[in-house]
Amino acid sequence: MPDKLLAFDTSTETLSIAVRHGDLLLEHTGEGGAQASSTLIPRIQQLLAEAGLRLRELDAIAFGRGPGSFTGLRTACSVAQGLGFGAGLRLLPIDTLHAVAEEARHRFDAARVVAVLDARMDQVYTACYDLGVEVVASEAELLEPENVVVPAGWVLAGNAFAAYGDRLPRAAARHEVLPTAAAMLRLAPALIAADRTVAAADAWPLYVRDKVAQTTEERAAIKAAAAMP
Repeated sequence: MPDKLLAFDTSTETLSIAVRHGDLLLEHTGEGGAQASSTLIPRIQQLLAEAGLRLRELDAIAFGRGPGSFTGLRTACSVAQGLGFGAGLRLLPIDTLHAVAEEARHRFDAARVVAVLDARMDQVYTACYDLGVEVVASEAELLEPENVVVPAGWVLAGNAFAAYGDRLPRAAARHEVLPTAAAMLRLAPALIAADRTVAAADAWPLYVRDKVAQTTEERAAIKAAAAMP
């Protein structure tokens, strides 16, 4: 199992970085947005040094590929590519909404999560995750808050409540969480085992602003997941 991993996310206004070296987990949380481009690499270097790791010793580099802030996604992807090229490492792009769902699972024991991130412009990024033995997920979408689908018994998790709380549908619970690098490290082993890593040249951000509606197949998948015992 890979136990030397670096993960970072700059998709929101909060910068999140984490390094795992065996049982040691080191984290940094700071100001994201425009500040992330100038602080991300120095903080990565600091955490690697504290963990007693050199970049080339890592098993992989995980990064939040989106959806999220366009500038933040480009920052994360370009830094990941630069480190990957320089050290000859594989990259692991992780959906930020998946990281939101995992953080809700870890902190609140949530099993079925509708992740919602503020997309600005009166919209949210959203996807559904059934976090069972095998993760069943819908594709990420960009929707008006009123059009988010929350199956009965599922929870809402993310950072969209302050902006759109009254416009989002009811849910079994609401959890204010962000996509964290620590969540990505928890997801990484299974994703690596599933051969989800890519070469640095093949790592790209995930933009979904041109996708504004669920397909018939996606709606059917959500209903089927909600009907599962």
